[in-house]
Amino acid sequence: MLDTLSERLQQTFRRLGSTGRISEGDLDEALREVRIALLEADVNFKVVRDFIERVRERALGQEVLRSITPGQQVVGIVHQQLVEVLGGDREPLMHASEAPTTVMVVGAKGSGKTTLAGRLALRFKGEGRAPLLVATDFERVAASEQLRVLGEQIGVPVWVEEREAPAVEVARRAMQEAARTGANAIVIDTRGAVALDDELADELAAVADEVDPTEILIVVDAMTGQEAVTLAREFDEAIEGTGIVVTKVDSDTRGGAVLSVREVTGLPIKLITTGERLEALEDFHPDRFASRVLGMGDVVSLVEKAQQTMADRDIKDVAKRMRSGQFDLEDFRAQMQQVKQMGPVSGLLEMLPGGGNIAKQLGGADLDGSYFRQAEAIIYSMTPEERRNPDILNGSRRRRIARGSGTTPADVNRLLNQFKDAKKLMQAMTTGKGAGGLMRMLGL
Repeated sequence: MLDTLSERLQQTFRRLGSTGRISEGDLDEALREVRIALLEADVNFKVVRDFIERVRERALGQEVLRSITPGQQVVGIVHQQLVEVLGGDREPLMHASEAPTTVMVVGAKGSGKTTLAGRLALRFKGEGRAPLLVATDFERVAASEQLRVLGEQIGVPVWVEEREAPAVEVARRAMQEAARTGANAIVIDTRGAVALDDELADELAAVADEVDPTEILIVVDAMTGQEAVTLAREFDEAIEGTGIVVTKVDSDTRGGAVLSVREVTGLPIKLITTGERLEALEDFHPDRFASRVLGMGDVVSLVEKAQQTMADRDIKDVAKRMRSGQFDLEDFRAQMQQVKQMGPVSGLLEMLPGGGNIAKQLGGADLDGSYFRQAEAIIYSMTPEERRNPDILNGSRRRRIARGSGTTPADVNRLLNQFKDAKKLMQAMTTGKGAGGLMRMLGL
């Protein structure tokens, strides 16, 4: 997501240069390019207009034109303004001071509401809470069944009524069930809309009055652009939402919804979804997201993903083996498995400074599919001794491994070179200059 916008912005700032002076005309030309890039990304035109005005005002006010690093200063100002457009500080989910915490999930049809409900329940369960999923959507035939399947998948009870009834009555009985069973985190899936009408607005308002929700989360589908933003504003005006969740942020989309929805609705973006796995639910950090838009990466979120995926013992064991130089192909294979669990590799690359350029150089390689399968096949075709000591892999051994894995000797050589590069990089990260910060981030 946002790859095109990020690339356009980086090209614009590179033209400003990192040294030397620029004129006011150069600045205006750069901001014109920024404006076009944002509009092409489907960002709301009023948001774009105000954003450009604020950037220009701050750039001139800080005498950027007289700076010896004007390009860098403009990038810094754009980053600051993007953070403000996205909401400034992170605003986490609220929890009720007295149980239960109740979350209503509302939004457009097809925006991922029901899946989000399951993801929220899974998160609450991971926090040690006792969640209950509630189905109130009788209009979409498969909604209740989908929620039931999600509940079974994550081991969370689901309140589903077989006979259609008013949503407010279903919610009332679900709250009674929660009190009876001790559920302290209730997630209510509601009926969606293509356009919000009075009937649905009244229905949602009645449910909200009945359950007194801690959060009313309005779901915005990143793939539908400004239509989703407009509908989110209508939902907020009708039932007073507390936050936004942007779904399908990992999709191949222009991304204008993410950059517009806070300014248009006034509601904070609290969560984003970044993949198909139920665990792919992230807290939204405006500063980190702004860095990713500008191609600066988001190493903090990448480390957090690693910590969530890998057990502390695994992280420490790998770090110890890297320090001692014992990191071998079996470790390399295990790390590839961990990377796959962290989500789409394309999304992980976005979190690395310059990661977009790396993805471009790979030419659209299917890192999440054929690459991992081929690499694992090659490693599994080696003997345990060859995995522990790749230096013994001569020409005949490599030909045997290629035959066993259905690949070519060139494929085997490529993997071994990638392993050597990865080993050098990991050793530098854990033992070299500046490694202390990374180790502290990993808690080692």
